[in-house]
Amino acid sequence: MKKAIIFCLFLLLSFTNSFGQGAKIDFSQKPPNLDSLLPKIAAEKNDSARYYLALSALTISETNPVEDMHNSEIILLHGQKNNDLVCQLLGYACLCYDYIAFGNKVKSLEFGIKANQVAEKSNDDRLKTFGKAMLALTYLTMGDFEKSISYNKAAIEAGSKYEPDIISICAVNDMGTIYLAMGKIDSALIYTQKAYELAIKSGIKYWLTSTYLQFGSIHAAMKNSGLALNYWNLALEEANRIGSPKFASTAYNAIAQYYYASNQTDSAKLYATRAISSVKNTAFYTLNIDPAKLLLNIYHDTNIDSAFKYSEIYRIANDSVSNIRALQQAQLMAVEEEARLAEIKLETEQANEARKQNLEYTFLGLGIISFLMVFILFSRKHITNTKVIQFLSVVSLLMVFEFINLLIHPVLEKVTHHSPFLMLLSLVALAALLIPIHHKLEHWAVNKLIEKNKQARLEAAKKTIEQLEKTAH
Repeated sequence: MKKAIIFCLFLLLSFTNSFGQGAKIDFSQKPPNLDSLLPKIAAEKNDSARYYLALSALTISETNPVEDMHNSEIILLHGQKNNDLVCQLLGYACLCYDYIAFGNKVKSLEFGIKANQVAEKSNDDRLKTFGKAMLALTYLTMGDFEKSISYNKAAIEAGSKYEPDIISICAVNDMGTIYLAMGKIDSALIYTQKAYELAIKSGIKYWLTSTYLQFGSIHAAMKNSGLALNYWNLALEEANRIGSPKFASTAYNAIAQYYYASNQTDSAKLYATRAISSVKNTAFYTLNIDPAKLLLNIYHDTNIDSAFKYSEIYRIANDSVSNIRALQQAQLMAVEEEARLAEIKLETEQANEARKQNLEYTFLGLGIISFLMVFILFSRKHITNTKVIQFLSVVSLLMVFEFINLLIHPVLEKVTHHSPFLMLLSLVALAALLIPIHHKLEHWAVNKLIEKNKQARLEAAKKTIEQLEKTAH
């Protein structure tokens, strides 16, 4: 008994540990190779474990949204081919987020709506959290605060029903972002504090830099300059901890802008310079635009050389943004073309599968005809009880009904839009059509076979009489 209890506890701890690790995906790490990951996703039967497994491949939106979009399309296609709502949701939700990064509000809304529809269909709280959170962010970019708040609150509610993960914590932090954008500082502070507490308690700290930056902006708006600077410095420490030049530059720039607004030009110059240095020789060079512009404004009338230096940095960063956007648009077109080809391939596979089913239906029809032929042949050679004939005729009716039902079922679903009432009505109409035909055929078959049975009996009787007469002679 003790061994059984220990074994159960061991299994419980193993199960809990595996899901705890799954929820703590490190977005700062390079995602795994999809070719090796997809078989693992397909083999994983537990929805929660499969969710975190697939999510681990979709963690690069902040560094390379084009690559993330490519991975999202693959995960989405995998979900569509295997009828996996988890992968469908992740694909749609991440595509929504990536299109937000590209500034395409129409596309982000389209995929956000699809993500939410899949989430509702699945009735899975993790999927609901992600789908509704992405839709909330889309509405935020569109300036529709009412819908943004509504969907984000729904995301937070769904996220409260399972152990915290990076998405549920993001949803809480995003609520602070929404209220900050609306100028509702008190509400923004409440939700940002909740996001911080969840991150610390769960140990999921990847977005802690964003939370600290948000705290700084909130306290700056509240004129709490000391607290604002403290939080921005904490954001710097966290950015260095996770090795993020992007977050480091953002924090330096926030401090520089604050000092510049406070007419503390020396401090503004120091932090703006650090903001530029932190992304030197990195993919985030475009973040130099704001700090370079600030330094250009400072040096414009006092130091021509420095002004020229930072004007060049500003110009190059600006040009880089244009070049990157052009490159991203080209890459985006390539990804969308790959997605289109993948969709065509999926449709072709589905058409082939439909043709295969049609062949099976044809073989089934041949089987029914063969059954009837064997039955007729059998009845010609042997005397058959009419009750057997009636029973077999009922079986034949059921087989024919089922065959027609299988054949027209996809058409019925399309025409009736999956309405149970309309489908039932259609099947009743089919039965009403078949039953009279069946009765007529059965009546004809029974009479025909009875006549044949009588003939067979008469012939058998004649043979018997002939044999008796031969024996008598």
